[in-house]
Amino acid sequence: MSEASVERRLWSLFEPVHAVIYFAPEGAAPFEAAGLRGFWRRYFAGRSAPLGAVGPGPVVASFFGFAPGTATRALPDIWTRITPAAALEARQAGANAALARLLDGVPVDEAADLLEAAARAVDLPGRVLGAANADLPWPAEPLDRLWHAATILREHRGDGHVAALLTAGVDGCESIVWRCGQDGSRASMQPARGWTDEEWDAAADRLRARGWLGADGSATILGEEAYAEVEALTNRLAGRPWRTLGADVTERCATLLEPIAARIWPLLPADNPIPLTQGQVAR
Repeated sequence: MSEASVERRLWSLFEPVHAVIYFAPEGAAPFEAAGLRGFWRRYFAGRSAPLGAVGPGPVVASFFGFAPGTATRALPDIWTRITPAAALEARQAGANAALARLLDGVPVDEAADLLEAAARAVDLPGRVLGAANADLPWPAEPLDRLWHAATILREHRGDGHVAALLTAGVDGCESIVWRCGQDGSRASMQPARGWTDEEWDAAADRLRARGWLGADGSATILGEEAYAEVEALTNRLAGRPWRTLGADVTERCATLLEPIAARIWPLLPADNPIPLTQGQVAR
């Protein structure tokens, strides 16, 4: 495992563990049983529940890449349909059921132990979503611990990515347009994040003015270099858990997560809005 890619490699292995709550059918069932229907209601309820019954403001700030109107439509309405405590119970139940099916026969105890050790080592100042999840009680069952640790680590990394984007002087819409300029995923990303055509085009114009996008909306060499700097800073900001574990234990953790992630990958759509696809570990 190279020092430059260790953080992203680990992310590519634990992110699928977290993502079962969005893409596995078992992830929806507990929310529906609790009276909350619709993918985006479940998404905003489950992901923001560690913050409590917040309005759209903290979610716009911490989710970053979503259009404010998307958050405003979901919040605070979802809290009239489900409580944060019930949403936390629903997401844990959904994740457990999905992982129990997908990982049937795959040993998870040691992976859960090591990923928990990494998650307990995250640095919390400035990491709103990471800290909110880290503040929740640790579950006892290995599958639940595996998912909880993956969730802390992915939100911790996401908080750092937001900091890296802000350091680059990029706003929420620009961050999505810029990324899509490199992988051509506008067709899936724009509706998933809720930006209008007018907002998208205005953000693209601002990125063109910086020399980061070409006339066709694709990233320029300068834009790709600047994005690589953002990714490098994101990786550095995500590094403390793996430095704490040390190179050998981190490698062991990655080795244990590889068969786990391999079981989950087929569940993730190729055009998922994370976006992450199997083998995508570069940078």
